Amino acid sequence: MAKKFYVVWAGRQTGIFTSWDVTKRSVDKFPQAKYKSFTTEAEAKAAFAKSPTSSIGKSAVSSASTSKSANKTAPSGTTKTANANQAVLSQFDVVIYTDGGCEPNPGKAGSGMAIYRQGVLAELWYGLFNPKGTNNTAELNALHQALLFAKQALEAGQTVQIMSDSQYSIKCVCEWAYGWKAKGWTRKAGDIANLEIIKPAHQLYDAMKDDLVLQHVAAHIGIEGNELADRMSIHAIEQQHKAFSQFSAPLDISKILALRTG
Repeated sequence: MAKKFYVVWAGRQTGIFTSWDVTKRSVDKFPQAKYKSFTTEAEAKAAFAKSPTSSIGKSAVSSASTSKSANKTAPSGTTKTANANQAVLSQFDVVIYTDGGCEPNPGKAGSGMAIYRQGVLAELWYGLFNPKGTNNTAELNALHQALLFAKQALEAGQTVQIMSDSQYSIKCVCEWAYGWKAKGWTRKAGDIANLEIIKPAHQLYDAMKDDLVLQHVAAHIGIEGNELADRMSIHAIEQQHKAFSQFSAPLDISKILALRTG
């Protein structure tokens, strides 16, 4: 049987998969799931970089005509192009970007978040300043806050995707935590760092995982939501803001992006 490549634009996990069983688990009973199979990896990568409407219901374009686009696409499960990011914004009612910063690492840490509703920037959040934090604690704190917001949105009947640029945070909360929990929150290698954040974040994720999409987004490549969350994390450090608060200044994107980066 010829190998197939499955593109999932909207599902519990998004990306490119070679297993139908994995793909089915991602899209089965998922509201407004969007997916399609392709015969070559190049076709699948090119399709994933575009909106699903350009591929679903149409024949796949030839690999020769898509090779240039395919070279620009992300590894499976990562949003790494503006086109792919725009597709996410158009598919979900609420999209939440998270980021954490630390200067130096370890050192002064803060978290940031950008919330889009119907594809439009709606809110920015910042805070959780820790004078003795790490980049990992800041990223986990941001993801935890995003999960709290996602819970509210899902309860209101909205579709939600969270975009984090921290592979560590995603794996801690969505993957490794299951093994740690099964062993009484222990591991052979020693203590689990940041467990006080991981446990409540994992509990939220586990309760929502059938309805929530959580995906990795490449950092500092110009994706607006990621960049805005980054600015908020640094703003939290500069203001030494310990609460997690909504950014009250006008949402002038160009001015906010001109703030110091992390």
